[in-house]
Amino acid sequence: MKWTVLQLQKFRDVELEIDKLVDVSQDLMKRDSEIRDASPIHVTGTARIDSRKVVFHLHLTGQLILPCSRTLDDVTYPINIHSTETFILKPVEYSPNDDEEIHEPDEGVVDLIPVIEELILLEVPLQVISETAKNTETLQAGRDWEVMTEDQFKLEQQRTTNIDPRLSGLAALLKDKKE
Repeated sequence: MKWTVLQLQKFRDVELEIDKLVDVSQDLMKRDSEIRDASPIHVTGTARIDSRKVVFHLHLTGQLILPCSRTLDDVTYPINIHSTETFILKPVEYSPNDDEEIHEPDEGVVDLIPVIEELILLEVPLQVISETAKNTETLQAGRDWEVMTEDQFKLEQQRTTNIDPRLSGLAALLKDKKE
């Protein structure tokens, strides 16, 4: 998925169709230790080329293998990314929009692989929970610790903040001493 600027200029004012499988699994696993594996990424889209810039409209699909946050089992996480990436060919003549992500060719070569890797890494969630972990009623526990759901935590907080009405007088005395 590399083109020289001269190769791209041959497609000026014509849409360049992109439909390719790219294997970036090794690079993704090096850059993010949470990624255990990745399927080849199917990259489709178009590129519009003019004298100043190349605009890629990309659609990336594939799958990542990530660890479950609760059980550390492998979870297949689908990737479905739509992105528009702009490479400027003549930096002096081009002023980007505020919301536009721009890239520059590296030594006269437009390379989409680093862009694809970055887009995928930005899509990796902080937590992935497998279906079996979601459906399990009992959460992990150990000596003097246990995993709670948010609802269980809120109930526990309410129990500790509610003072027994018989001890409310004592609570008032303790507040006076603290002040």
